Amino acid sequence: MEPVRKRGRSEVWEHFELLPSNKVKCLVCSQQLAYNNNTSSMLRHFRAKHENIPCQSRTTLSSTQGIAYSFLLVYIFYPSSQQMLDSALVNMIVKDLQPFTIVDDAGFREFVGILDPTYVIPSRKALKSMVEAKYTETKEKAKEEVQKATAVSLTSDMWTSIHMDAYLAITCHLINEKDELSTFLLGVGKFPKSHSAENLAEVKTALMAEWGIQKKVRCLVTDAAPNMVACAGLLKMRHTICIAHALNLIVKKAIDQTPGLEHIRSKARKIAGYFRSSTTAKERLFQMQGQMGRPTLKLIQEVETRWNSTFAMLQRMYQQREPVGAALVTLKTDLTPLTSEEYHTINECLGVLSTFNEATTELSEERRVSGSKVIPLIRMLRHALNTKQSQAQDEKSIQLCSNLFRLLNDRVSSYETMSIMTLATLLDPRYKTVGFCSQSNAQAAVKRLTGECATVIRIQEQQNTPSTSSATSQPQLEATVASSSTTPSTGTPYETLFLLITVMKINATADATVEVQRYLSDPIIPRTEDPLRFWASQKNVYPHLYHLALEFLCTPASSVPCERIFSKAGEVVTKKRNQLNPSTVEKILFLNKN
Repeated sequence: MEPVRKRGRSEVWEHFELLPSNKVKCLVCSQQLAYNNNTSSMLRHFRAKHENIPCQSRTTLSSTQGIAYSFLLVYIFYPSSQQMLDSALVNMIVKDLQPFTIVDDAGFREFVGILDPTYVIPSRKALKSMVEAKYTETKEKAKEEVQKATAVSLTSDMWTSIHMDAYLAITCHLINEKDELSTFLLGVGKFPKSHSAENLAEVKTALMAEWGIQKKVRCLVTDAAPNMVACAGLLKMRHTICIAHALNLIVKKAIDQTPGLEHIRSKARKIAGYFRSSTTAKERLFQMQGQMGRPTLKLIQEVETRWNSTFAMLQRMYQQREPVGAALVTLKTDLTPLTSEEYHTINECLGVLSTFNEATTELSEERRVSGSKVIPLIRMLRHALNTKQSQAQDEKSIQLCSNLFRLLNDRVSSYETMSIMTLATLLDPRYKTVGFCSQSNAQAAVKRLTGECATVIRIQEQQNTPSTSSATSQPQLEATVASSSTTPSTGTPYETLFLLITVMKINATADATVEVQRYLSDPIIPRTEDPLRFWASQKNVYPHLYHLALEFLCTPASSVPCERIFSKAGEVVTKKRNQLNPSTVEKILFLNKN
């Protein structure tokens, strides 16, 4: 029996005829389409195939029908409107990490229908195809930007989903043509192999080749996991340990090694857990906060792997100590409240740890230059610890200062001799040599910078690149060689060439020394200013140092950018979406980041 069509449901029926066997025929081109009790396929067909054919009703329309039909005319004559809305939907999906199933949600469909009754919401399958197309387009654009860079630095980290699937993420950091810091997610893919250094190196090598940056990577930043460290060795690239990770280990160990402080932390953790898990306790705390005129705030529970969550827990506990104490008295619990002496210890220890908390936050910056801050902030931490220890009265806070100072020296002193970090610090006009603890390390860094600058000058001369520096020209060099008393009158061409190269090195080093010393003698700029703006304005004054700034100021201080990717991944791979294909996860995260 032929299906019965309800007339008047959609004006698109003016251009289609219903056929038996659930099919419809276009009255313009006679193409037959499957009919699934909706007009989506018909609308898409007409916009794709007959966008320039004016639609005229074959029946007399009522005023209401005429208004609705005018909407249809607009969308048929302007098919980009559908494409524009499709693109906006894709952007919403990847930006807010919404599931594809949102297009099937009744509330969403009703909402879109009110906003634009002519918009045809794509199916889940169609939406997925749109995301894949957007991924391909975005990736090509990102590759173009990355390949334009003078140099890049990478961060890398791993994460395990609720399925126990391992993922490897790699981010790329560079200074673009506008002299701005840019970050790109190169890839975040499922890692089915064992997490050996060899397997990690294989995947990273392939990814660098895909993006065409094998010869541009200046540094790899990871955590201190042995396989990550060994991987950098196999790749034969500069490697630094994430400073945020190093500080996390230092503070956690210092707290553990401070007698009595771990006990206070344990009590605070139990109290915070009680007020967060008990509805009665939470409401009682809010009641007490209201009576005392305090803001209504929940207690914070620490995360074992994040020391700054311990800081946040103790800070909130101290701030709300009076409402917490009053609430505990009225509740039936065997929890032991913190004493006034313990709160005094917490307060002094918070004063010690606040500097580390600020440093961790600043060193985890992703949108501003951060690698150059590592050495100056280590110096600042040492100075702050000396000051806090001399002012402290509580024995536990004094011991905490001592532990922190010792662990700082043991674990992060090497940053002041790492070439990548020392060069970044010198090239940051906010710090230069004043960021170093040791003057001998600062002098060694200046010598290293001068050598790098001389190399840039020599390369530019060999490429016959015009230079605004005082570098000696090639004819001048040859004249110098000819007049040199060291040139044998019967010298072979090879001997002459060797001497020419020697003279070029001497002159390049001399020019580099002048440029470096002129830069270092300039006043440092305020710490709140952007060093990249400085280099953008001084690129013609210090052309070779500008080139080095592009290379070394792009290195991030930490691998936090990768960790943030996995925070997003946790939102994508939820219990409601635990069947999501890893390839789709990668595409969504790539688009969300890039």
